[in-house]
Amino acid sequence: MNLALLLPDMPTLRGRACPRLDFALLGVFFALLAIGLVMVTSASMPTADRYHHGSFYYTLRQATYMAMGLGLGLLVLRVRLAWWERAGFLCLLLALALLLAVLVPGLGHRVNGSIRWINLGLFRLQVSEVAKLLILIYLAGYLVRHAEQIRQGVAGFLKPMLVLVFTAVLLLLEPDFGATVVLFATALVMMFMAGVRLGNFAALIALAAGAFTLLAVSSPYRLQRLTGFLNPWADPFDSGFQLSQSLIAIGRGEITGVGLGASIQKLFYLPEAHTDFVFAVLAEELGLLGVLVVLGLYAFLVWRAYRIAAVALDNGNPFAAWLAYGIGTWMGLQTLINIGVNTGLLPTKGLTLPLLSYGGSSMLVSCAAVALLLRIDYETRCTAEGLKVTGTARARRGRVRR
Repeated sequence: MNLALLLPDMPTLRGRACPRLDFALLGVFFALLAIGLVMVTSASMPTADRYHHGSFYYTLRQATYMAMGLGLGLLVLRVRLAWWERAGFLCLLLALALLLAVLVPGLGHRVNGSIRWINLGLFRLQVSEVAKLLILIYLAGYLVRHAEQIRQGVAGFLKPMLVLVFTAVLLLLEPDFGATVVLFATALVMMFMAGVRLGNFAALIALAAGAFTLLAVSSPYRLQRLTGFLNPWADPFDSGFQLSQSLIAIGRGEITGVGLGASIQKLFYLPEAHTDFVFAVLAEELGLLGVLVVLGLYAFLVWRAYRIAAVALDNGNPFAAWLAYGIGTWMGLQTLINIGVNTGLLPTKGLTLPLLSYGGSSMLVSCAAVALLLRIDYETRCTAEGLKVTGTARARRGRVRR
């Protein structure tokens, strides 16, 4: 397979092209996309019919988001990692600008009491999704530039924490508590992998845990969410309604499920059936077997990200390693939180299931994140085999030889 059109900087070595893309990772990526499109179709048809949009309204929109995500992924795949490392500060500025812009009256779009979106016409951009990836790119570069300070001093890891605190304030003003938790947890994992001293790291975790606990109990809305999930059956028609319907859906699935398209809970019993709670519909229709397949795909995705990071670190590219660790942690953590919410293990957070849930912002950013993983793996393999990744015309023609 000639990937010169996808990777114009691909050199050759005695007629042999630089290592191919990670087809196992690509296979898992496309498998999740396919399952997601099927489940969004099944879960959204009643809602689409109810609002007279046509049965496949959300399916067509999700397919459009997938096409846009794949296009964005191809663009990201063509960009060298060195460019992302140099552009880290610009990524941070763009992330903060988006988080500030959504709070501007008339620009931010309010849904269910939260102002998290900017209306772009075709879809509403959830700025926190974009901001998370941009901040991870900035943080990966910071961990490379200040490696010694991170490992030896206190100021080295306090500086990025100040950036994260400011970002958290902007996210909580929307409010988006779930995105704040995911971003902070992912940043802590990246800093731990970069070698932060255990004493400083433990103090930082304790401080972050205390801050999040204070934030949770200081708001009646968040406190109700935190306590409501503990016993949804105590108020199954109000605060526990969504979770109780999700648990009914999961319970009905048993081992093999009730059959694709045969879900009852999606018939206006389970709110957000094709977005935040698409996993519950999947469990009802495909059963435990379907759930295990999906969990296996996500587990492989996270494992592969960590493996790519480890190989990149061994080959002397810490920026690629920290970014891959960050992407793997972020996608794995968001998956666990979404499934935890669906199964009643965690309070409702409003986080999507990456690559499966309906939504343009999540789809675009998830595709870009996977493309970054593919790029990291590609450049790492080139380095391991002694090939230089260039951007010259000769390389684009695939004629550079050693």
